[in-house]
Amino acid sequence: MASAGTAFAGGHGGGHGSEPPPAPKQEAGPAPAKAVIGKNGPILTDLKGMTLYYTERDNTGNKSTCDGDCAQKRPPLPAPDNAVATGDFTVITRSDGKKMWAYRYRPLYTSQLDSAPGDIKGNDPDQKWKVARPY
Repeated sequence: MASAGTAFAGGHGGGHGSEPPPAPKQEAGPAPAKAVIGKNGPILTDLKGMTLYYTERDNTGNKSTCDGDCAQKRPPLPAPDNAVATGDFTVITRSDGKKMWAYRYRPLYTSQLDSAPGDIKGNDPDQKWKVARPY
């Protein structure tokens, strides 16, 4: 699988004189997922390479409908308590108070059916579960 990552440029000013360097800018943290191109086309994966999914039931943009048994089978992509939105990734708070990542306002999940990076066994359009794709 080839990875289609994002490059970030960073530089240091070479200023002369007595002025102190500018304070570092507050930037969003690294993206919680990556886009990879595999045999099934471009997909989003977690940082371990496991396929991410979304459910069509999550359609409000700020709420996860996958709790309890569902969350056991489809673990949410966890976000730290201090996570902030970065690019197309946003943070939502689940009903249990924990935070999770969403892509373009769709909460992201992994699937216990997948056992190796690149697996898409959790794709189940009949149950409204689809592979998350970068677009």
